Amino acid sequence: MPPRPQRRGRRARAAAVLAAALAALVAGCTGEPSTQLQETNGSPVATPAPDGGSSGSGEYAVEAPDPQEGSALTADALILSEKGTLPEEVVEKVRGLRVKGQQIVEAALPISVGVASVNGKTLTVAAVDPGEFRRFTPPESRTADFVWERLAGGEAAVDVDVPKKLVGEGDMVTLGATEDTPELHVGAFAPLVDRRLTIEKSAPAFHALVNDKRGEQLGIPHHNALLVSTGIHVPSKYKKDFERIIGKDATFQALALELDTGMQSAILIGQNVSQAVGTFSYTNGPDGTINPDPQWVKEYIRTEEVPILGTVTCNKGYLPQLRAALQEVVDSGLADAINPDEYAGCYYPRYIARDPSNGLSLHSWGIAVDINVPGNLRGTAGEIDRGVVRIMKKWGMDWGGDWNYTDPMHFEMSSVVRPG
Repeated sequence: MPPRPQRRGRRARAAAVLAAALAALVAGCTGEPSTQLQETNGSPVATPAPDGGSSGSGEYAVEAPDPQEGSALTADALILSEKGTLPEEVVEKVRGLRVKGQQIVEAALPISVGVASVNGKTLTVAAVDPGEFRRFTPPESRTADFVWERLAGGEAAVDVDVPKKLVGEGDMVTLGATEDTPELHVGAFAPLVDRRLTIEKSAPAFHALVNDKRGEQLGIPHHNALLVSTGIHVPSKYKKDFERIIGKDATFQALALELDTGMQSAILIGQNVSQAVGTFSYTNGPDGTINPDPQWVKEYIRTEEVPILGTVTCNKGYLPQLRAALQEVVDSGLADAINPDEYAGCYYPRYIARDPSNGLSLHSWGIAVDINVPGNLRGTAGEIDRGVVRIMKKWGMDWGGDWNYTDPMHFEMSSVVRPG
Protein backbone atom coordinates (compact mmCIF):
# COMPACT_ATOMS: atom_id res chain seq x y z
CA MET A 1 0.00 0.00 0.00
CA PRO A 2 1.52 3.37 -0.97
CA PRO A 3 1.93 5.86 1.88
CA ARG A 4 -0.98 8.22 2.38
CA PRO A 5 -0.39 11.88 1.57
CA GLN A 6 0.86 13.78 4.61
CA ARG A 7 -1.63 16.23 6.04
CA ARG A 8 -0.82 19.30 8.05
CA GLY A 9 -0.73 18.51 11.76
CA ARG A 10 -0.56 14.70 11.40
CA ARG A 11 3.09 14.53 12.44
CA ALA A 12 2.44 16.63 15.52
CA ARG A 13 -0.46 14.39 16.60
CA ALA A 14 1.63 11.23 16.05
CA ALA A 15 4.47 12.77 18.04
CA ALA A 16 2.07 13.60 20.86
CA VAL A 17 0.87 9.99 21.03
CA LEU A 18 4.44 8.69 21.10
CA ALA A 19 5.62 11.27 23.61
CA ALA A 20 2.73 10.54 25.93
CA ALA A 21 3.73 6.89 26.00
CA LEU A 22 7.44 7.55 26.59
CA ALA A 23 6.93 7.60 30.34
CA ALA A 24 6.33 3.85 30.27
CA LEU A 25 9.58 3.30 28.39
CA VAL A 26 11.57 5.63 30.63
CA ALA A 27 10.31 3.67 33.63
CA GLY A 28 11.79 0.53 32.06
CA CYS A 29 8.55 -1.45 31.83
CA THR A 30 8.99 -4.87 30.25
CA GLY A 31 6.23 -7.38 29.76
CA GLU A 32 6.86 -11.08 29.54
CA PRO A 33 7.16 -12.42 26.00
CA SER A 34 3.91 -13.82 24.60
CA THR A 35 3.70 -17.50 23.75
CA GLN A 36 1.76 -16.72 20.56
CA LEU A 37 4.67 -15.53 18.51
CA GLN A 38 5.59 -15.21 14.86
CA GLU A 39 6.31 -18.64 13.41
CA THR A 40 10.01 -18.08 12.69
CA ASN A 41 11.69 -20.53 15.11
CA GLY A 42 13.62 -17.50 16.31
CA SER A 43 15.33 -16.99 12.95
CA PRO A 44 15.02 -14.00 10.61
CA VAL A 45 12.27 -14.43 8.02
CA ALA A 46 11.44 -12.22 5.02
CA THR A 47 7.79 -11.64 4.13
CA PRO A 48 6.26 -11.55 0.65
CA ALA A 49 6.02 -8.14 -0.97
CA PRO A 50 2.62 -6.49 -0.40
CA ASP A 51 0.04 -7.30 -3.08
CA GLY A 52 2.75 -8.90 -5.15
CA GLY A 53 4.33 -5.52 -5.82
CA SER A 54 7.47 -3.73 -4.70
CA SER A 55 8.44 -4.40 -1.09
CA GLY A 56 9.72 -0.90 -0.45
CA SER A 57 8.55 2.68 -0.75
CA GLY A 58 10.79 5.05 -2.70
CA GLU A 59 9.58 8.13 -0.83
CA TYR A 60 10.68 6.67 2.50
CA ALA A 61 13.65 4.62 1.34
CA VAL A 62 17.21 5.25 2.47
CA GLU A 63 20.45 3.92 1.05
CA ALA A 64 20.72 0.16 1.55
CA PRO A 65 23.70 -0.79 3.73
CA ASP A 66 26.60 -2.83 2.46
CA PRO A 67 26.71 -6.37 3.89
CA GLN A 68 27.84 -6.31 7.54
CA GLU A 69 29.43 -2.89 7.74
CA GLY A 70 31.75 -2.67 10.75
CA SER A 71 32.39 -5.10 13.59
CA ALA A 72 29.77 -6.69 15.82
CA LEU A 73 28.79 -4.81 18.99
CA THR A 74 26.91 -5.67 22.16
CA ALA A 75 23.77 -3.71 23.04
CA ASP A 76 24.48 -3.03 26.71
CA ALA A 77 22.59 0.13 27.65
CA LEU A 78 20.02 2.64 26.42
CA ILE A 79 20.15 6.34 27.22
CA LEU A 80 16.79 8.01 26.63
CA SER A 81 15.99 11.71 26.75
CA GLU A 82 12.60 12.95 27.91
CA LYS A 83 13.27 16.34 26.28
CA GLY A 84 13.82 15.42 22.64
CA THR A 85 17.08 15.26 20.72
CA LEU A 86 20.15 14.54 22.84
CA PRO A 87 22.65 17.40 22.44
CA GLU A 88 25.68 16.53 20.31
CA GLU A 89 28.01 17.49 23.15
CA VAL A 90 26.30 14.89 25.38
CA VAL A 91 26.65 12.23 22.69
CA GLU A 92 30.36 12.97 22.30
CA LYS A 93 30.95 12.90 26.06
CA VAL A 94 29.23 9.52 26.33
CA ARG A 95 31.37 8.17 23.49
CA GLY A 96 34.51 9.46 25.15
CA LEU A 97 33.73 8.29 28.70
CA ARG A 98 36.91 7.22 30.49
CA VAL A 99 37.22 6.04 34.08
CA LYS A 100 40.61 5.55 35.71
CA GLY A 101 42.27 5.70 32.31
CA GLN A 102 39.98 3.07 30.75
CA GLN A 103 37.79 3.74 27.72
CA ILE A 104 34.35 2.53 28.84
CA VAL A 105 32.20 3.00 25.74
CA GLU A 106 32.96 0.98 22.63
CA ALA A 107 30.23 2.64 20.54
CA ALA A 108 27.16 4.84 20.99
CA LEU A 109 24.58 5.05 18.21
CA PRO A 110 21.98 7.87 18.14
CA ILE A 111 18.51 6.44 17.46
CA SER A 112 14.94 7.72 17.69
CA VAL A 113 12.65 5.91 20.15
CA GLY A 114 8.94 6.10 20.89
CA VAL A 115 6.11 3.92 22.11
CA ALA A 116 3.14 3.13 19.85
CA SER A 117 -0.25 1.80 20.89
CA VAL A 118 -1.20 -1.19 18.72
CA ASN A 119 -4.36 -3.19 19.36
CA GLY A 120 -4.33 -2.42 23.06
CA LYS A 121 -0.60 -3.10 23.47
CA THR A 122 2.28 -0.68 23.67
CA LEU A 123 5.21 -1.40 21.37
CA THR A 124 8.58 0.30 21.57
CA VAL A 125 9.54 1.50 18.10
CA ALA A 126 13.00 2.68 17.08
CA ALA A 127 13.91 4.63 13.96
CA VAL A 128 17.47 3.73 13.03
CA ASP A 129 20.26 3.79 10.48
CA PRO A 130 20.03 0.18 9.17
CA GLY A 131 23.74 -0.18 8.45
CA GLU A 132 24.82 0.98 11.89
CA PHE A 133 22.06 -0.58 14.00
CA ARG A 134 22.57 -4.08 12.57
CA ARG A 135 25.94 -4.23 14.34
CA PHE A 136 24.13 -4.34 17.72
CA THR A 137 21.88 -7.31 16.81
CA PRO A 138 22.42 -11.08 17.22
CA PRO A 139 24.56 -12.86 14.57
CA GLU A 140 21.58 -14.48 12.86
CA SER A 141 20.02 -11.06 12.28
CA ARG A 142 23.22 -9.12 11.72
CA THR A 143 24.17 -11.41 8.82
CA ALA A 144 20.68 -11.52 7.26
CA ASP A 145 21.06 -8.83 4.60
CA PHE A 146 17.39 -8.97 3.62
CA VAL A 147 16.36 -7.62 7.04
CA TRP A 148 18.35 -4.43 6.56
CA GLU A 149 17.56 -4.07 2.86
CA ARG A 150 13.82 -4.24 3.58
CA LEU A 151 14.22 -1.79 6.47
CA ALA A 152 16.18 0.60 4.25
CA GLY A 153 13.45 0.27 1.61
CA GLY A 154 10.87 1.80 3.94
CA GLU A 155 9.34 -1.33 5.49
CA ALA A 156 9.27 -2.25 9.16
CA ALA A 157 11.26 -5.01 10.86
CA VAL A 158 9.45 -6.65 13.78
CA ASP A 159 10.96 -8.70 16.59
CA VAL A 160 10.12 -12.39 16.53
CA ASP A 161 8.72 -12.11 20.09
CA VAL A 162 5.91 -9.78 19.02
CA PRO A 163 2.55 -11.62 19.25
CA LYS A 164 0.94 -12.60 15.94
CA LYS A 165 -2.27 -10.74 16.63
CA LEU A 166 -0.49 -7.38 16.57
CA VAL A 167 0.38 -7.74 12.88
CA GLY A 168 -2.57 -7.68 10.49
CA GLU A 169 -3.38 -9.46 7.26
CA GLY A 170 -0.79 -9.09 4.55
CA ASP A 171 1.87 -8.40 7.21
CA MET A 172 0.63 -4.83 7.68
CA VAL A 173 1.00 -2.93 10.94
CA THR A 174 -0.08 0.50 12.16
CA LEU A 175 2.48 1.88 14.60
CA GLY A 176 0.27 4.48 16.23
CA ALA A 177 -3.24 5.25 17.39
CA THR A 178 -4.29 8.29 15.37
CA GLU A 179 -6.65 7.73 12.46
CA ASP A 180 -4.14 9.01 9.92
CA THR A 181 -1.14 7.01 11.15
CA PRO A 182 0.21 5.28 8.02
CA GLU A 183 -0.07 1.52 7.69
CA LEU A 184 3.35 -0.05 7.13
CA HIS A 185 4.32 -3.33 5.58
CA VAL A 186 6.47 -5.63 7.72
CA GLY A 187 9.35 -6.69 5.50
CA ALA A 188 11.02 -9.04 7.99
CA PHE A 189 10.63 -10.70 11.37
CA ALA A 190 13.93 -11.07 13.20
CA PRO A 191 15.52 -11.14 16.67
CA LEU A 192 16.45 -7.51 17.33
CA VAL A 193 17.83 -6.24 20.66
CA ASP A 194 16.79 -7.83 23.96
CA ARG A 195 16.60 -6.46 27.46
CA ARG A 196 17.66 -9.36 29.69
CA LEU A 197 15.33 -9.98 32.64
CA THR A 198 16.94 -13.16 33.98
CA ILE A 199 19.36 -15.68 32.50
CA GLU A 200 16.44 -17.61 30.99
CA LYS A 201 14.12 -14.73 30.19
CA SER A 202 14.31 -11.62 28.08
CA ALA A 203 11.96 -9.14 26.44
CA PRO A 204 12.51 -7.05 23.32
CA ALA A 205 14.10 -3.68 23.99
CA PHE A 206 12.56 -2.65 20.66
CA HIS A 207 9.52 -4.40 19.23
CA ALA A 208 9.78 -2.82 15.80
CA LEU A 209 12.27 -0.90 13.70
CA VAL A 210 11.80 1.62 10.91
CA ASN A 211 14.37 3.69 9.08
CA ASP A 212 14.98 7.34 9.91
CA LYS A 213 12.73 8.66 7.16
CA ARG A 214 9.84 6.52 8.38
CA GLY A 215 10.57 7.66 11.92
CA GLU A 216 10.13 11.26 10.87
CA GLN A 217 6.86 10.37 9.13
CA LEU A 218 5.61 8.63 12.29
CA GLY A 219 6.61 11.58 14.47
CA ILE A 220 9.15 9.73 16.58
CA PRO A 221 11.32 12.27 18.45
CA HIS A 222 14.54 12.58 16.46
CA HIS A 223 17.66 11.03 18.01
CA ASN A 224 16.30 11.18 21.54
CA ALA A 225 18.21 8.04 22.51
CA LEU A 226 21.65 6.42 22.44
CA LEU A 227 22.21 2.69 22.09
CA VAL A 228 25.45 2.07 23.95
CA SER A 229 27.97 -0.76 23.75
CA THR A 230 30.33 -1.00 26.72
CA GLY A 231 32.12 -4.10 25.42
CA ILE A 232 33.88 -5.87 28.29
CA HIS A 233 32.67 -3.36 30.89
CA VAL A 234 29.62 -3.94 33.10
CA PRO A 235 27.35 -0.99 32.23
CA SER A 236 25.69 -0.45 35.61
CA LYS A 237 29.08 -0.17 37.29
CA TYR A 238 29.42 3.17 35.50
CA LYS A 239 25.81 4.31 35.87
CA LYS A 240 26.75 7.34 37.97
CA ASP A 241 29.41 8.33 35.45
CA PHE A 242 26.85 8.19 32.65
CA GLU A 243 24.28 10.10 34.71
CA ARG A 244 26.76 12.91 35.39
CA ILE A 245 27.04 13.35 31.62
CA ILE A 246 23.37 13.02 30.62
CA GLY A 247 21.82 15.04 33.47
CA LYS A 248 18.35 14.80 34.93
CA ASP A 249 16.43 14.99 31.65
CA ALA A 250 17.61 11.59 30.43
CA THR A 251 17.68 8.09 31.87
CA PHE A 252 20.26 5.32 31.77
CA GLN A 253 18.94 1.76 31.38
CA ALA A 254 21.10 -1.36 31.38
CA LEU A 255 19.95 -3.84 28.73
CA ALA A 256 22.50 -6.52 29.55
CA LEU A 257 22.08 -9.18 32.21
CA GLU A 258 24.76 -8.59 34.80
CA LEU A 259 26.22 -11.58 36.58
CA ASP A 260 28.56 -12.10 39.50
CA THR A 261 31.94 -10.53 38.75
CA GLY A 262 34.17 -12.73 40.95
CA MET A 263 37.38 -14.16 39.46
CA GLN A 264 37.15 -17.67 37.96
CA SER A 265 39.46 -19.91 35.96
CA ALA A 266 39.07 -21.58 32.57
CA ILE A 267 41.03 -24.75 31.90
CA LEU A 268 40.35 -27.01 28.91
CA ILE A 269 40.30 -30.79 29.22
CA GLY A 270 42.86 -32.33 26.88
CA GLN A 271 46.49 -31.64 27.67
CA ASN A 272 47.79 -31.01 24.14
CA VAL A 273 44.98 -28.53 23.36
CA SER A 274 45.29 -26.83 26.74
CA GLN A 275 49.03 -26.42 26.31
CA ALA A 276 48.54 -24.99 22.81
CA VAL A 277 45.84 -22.45 23.69
CA GLY A 278 46.56 -21.65 27.34
CA THR A 279 44.42 -21.29 30.44
CA PHE A 280 43.10 -18.05 31.85
CA SER A 281 41.31 -16.47 34.76
CA TYR A 282 38.25 -14.36 34.09
CA THR A 283 35.44 -12.38 35.61
CA ASN A 284 31.84 -12.31 34.47
CA GLY A 285 30.80 -9.44 32.24
CA PRO A 286 27.41 -8.20 31.09
CA ASP A 287 24.79 -10.32 29.34
CA GLY A 288 26.50 -13.69 29.65
CA THR A 289 29.94 -12.51 28.50
CA ILE A 290 33.24 -12.93 30.36
CA ASN A 291 36.36 -10.81 30.78
CA PRO A 292 39.49 -12.99 30.35
CA ASP A 293 42.79 -12.04 31.96
CA PRO A 294 44.33 -9.32 29.74
CA GLN A 295 47.76 -10.95 29.98
CA TRP A 296 46.38 -14.20 28.53
CA VAL A 297 44.65 -12.24 25.77
CA LYS A 298 47.91 -10.45 24.96
CA GLU A 299 49.84 -13.72 24.82
CA TYR A 300 47.38 -15.93 22.95
CA ILE A 301 44.87 -13.92 20.93
CA ARG A 302 45.97 -12.82 17.46
CA THR A 303 44.36 -11.06 14.51
CA GLU A 304 45.64 -12.53 11.26
CA GLU A 305 44.66 -13.26 7.65
CA VAL A 306 43.38 -16.70 6.64
CA PRO A 307 42.08 -18.00 3.28
CA ILE A 308 38.44 -17.25 2.35
CA LEU A 309 37.44 -15.54 5.62
CA GLY A 310 40.08 -12.82 5.47
CA THR A 311 40.93 -11.18 8.80
CA VAL A 312 40.05 -13.25 11.86
CA THR A 313 40.78 -12.94 15.57
CA CYS A 314 41.56 -16.34 17.11
CA ASN A 315 43.90 -18.16 19.47
CA LYS A 316 47.46 -18.46 18.15
CA GLY A 317 47.33 -22.19 18.95
CA TYR A 318 44.31 -22.65 16.65
CA LEU A 319 45.27 -20.41 13.73
CA PRO A 320 47.76 -22.80 12.00
CA GLN A 321 45.24 -25.61 11.56
CA LEU A 322 42.36 -23.27 10.76
CA ARG A 323 44.51 -21.66 8.06
CA ALA A 324 45.55 -25.08 6.73
CA ALA A 325 41.96 -26.35 6.67
CA LEU A 326 40.70 -23.32 4.78
CA GLN A 327 43.58 -23.55 2.31
CA GLU A 328 42.61 -27.17 1.63
CA VAL A 329 39.03 -26.01 1.08
CA VAL A 330 40.40 -23.61 -1.56
CA ASP A 331 42.63 -26.28 -3.13
CA SER A 332 39.64 -28.65 -3.32
CA GLY A 333 37.63 -26.14 -5.32
CA LEU A 334 35.16 -25.52 -2.48
CA ALA A 335 36.01 -21.91 -1.66
CA ASP A 336 32.61 -20.73 -2.91
CA ALA A 337 30.91 -23.03 -0.37
CA ILE A 338 31.99 -20.65 2.43
CA ASN A 339 30.59 -17.11 2.38
CA PRO A 340 32.95 -14.73 4.21
CA ASP A 341 30.08 -12.25 4.70
CA GLU A 342 28.28 -14.90 6.78
CA TYR A 343 31.20 -15.52 9.14
CA ALA A 344 30.18 -14.74 12.74
CA GLY A 345 33.50 -14.79 14.54
CA CYS A 346 36.07 -16.87 16.40
CA TYR A 347 37.16 -15.14 19.61
CA TYR A 348 34.06 -14.13 21.52
CA PRO A 349 34.44 -14.63 25.30
CA ARG A 350 31.04 -15.72 26.64
CA TYR A 351 29.02 -18.59 28.05
CA ILE A 352 27.21 -20.97 25.70
CA ALA A 353 23.94 -19.25 24.79
CA ARG A 354 25.09 -16.56 27.31
CA ASP A 355 23.93 -18.82 30.14
CA PRO A 356 26.49 -19.70 32.88
CA SER A 357 24.71 -22.99 33.55
CA ASN A 358 25.84 -24.13 30.09
CA GLY A 359 29.55 -23.52 30.74
CA LEU A 360 32.01 -21.47 28.70
CA SER A 361 31.80 -21.42 24.94
CA LEU A 362 35.00 -22.46 23.17
CA HIS A 363 34.78 -19.09 21.47
CA SER A 364 36.09 -17.80 24.82
CA TRP A 365 39.43 -19.42 24.00
CA GLY A 366 39.27 -18.30 20.38
CA ILE A 367 39.27 -21.89 19.10
CA ALA A 368 35.92 -22.11 17.30
CA VAL A 369 34.45 -20.53 14.19
CA ASP A 370 30.88 -19.99 13.04
CA ILE A 371 30.47 -19.87 9.25
CA ASN A 372 27.56 -19.57 6.80
CA VAL A 373 25.32 -18.56 9.69
CA PRO A 374 21.92 -17.87 8.02
CA GLY A 375 21.59 -21.31 6.42
CA ASN A 376 23.00 -23.27 9.36
CA LEU A 377 21.06 -22.28 12.44
CA ARG A 378 20.74 -24.35 15.61
CA GLY A 379 18.43 -27.33 15.47
CA THR A 380 18.68 -27.72 11.68
CA ALA A 381 20.56 -30.15 9.44
CA GLY A 382 22.29 -27.18 7.87
CA GLU A 383 23.15 -26.34 4.29
CA ILE A 384 26.91 -26.32 4.66
CA ASP A 385 28.80 -28.38 2.06
CA ARG A 386 29.73 -31.75 3.53
CA GLY A 387 33.04 -31.63 1.71
CA VAL A 388 33.93 -28.60 3.82
CA VAL A 389 32.83 -30.51 6.91
CA ARG A 390 35.14 -33.43 6.07
CA ILE A 391 38.13 -31.12 5.61
CA MET A 392 37.53 -29.25 8.86
CA LYS A 393 37.26 -32.55 10.75
CA LYS A 394 40.49 -33.76 9.14
CA TRP A 395 42.21 -30.72 10.63
CA GLY A 396 41.20 -31.46 14.21
CA MET A 397 37.80 -29.79 14.47
CA ASP A 398 34.51 -31.12 15.77
CA TRP A 399 31.37 -30.11 13.87
CA GLY A 400 28.26 -28.85 15.63
CA GLY A 401 26.11 -30.61 13.05
CA ASP A 402 26.93 -33.92 14.75
CA TRP A 403 25.44 -32.81 18.07
CA ASN A 404 22.06 -33.97 19.39
CA TYR A 405 20.87 -30.35 19.23
CA THR A 406 22.64 -29.41 16.06
CA ASP A 407 24.68 -26.25 15.47
CA PRO A 408 25.89 -26.76 11.88
CA MET A 409 27.52 -23.33 11.56
CA HIS A 410 29.98 -24.24 14.33
CA PHE A 411 33.45 -25.86 14.11
CA GLU A 412 35.65 -26.12 17.21
CA MET A 413 39.18 -27.29 17.86
CA SER A 414 39.23 -30.72 19.51
CA SER A 415 42.85 -31.77 18.87
CA VAL A 416 46.11 -30.18 17.78
CA VAL A 417 46.91 -30.90 14.12
CA ARG A 418 49.92 -29.15 12.67
CA PRO A 419 50.66 -28.63 8.93
CA GLY A 420 53.57 -30.63 7.58
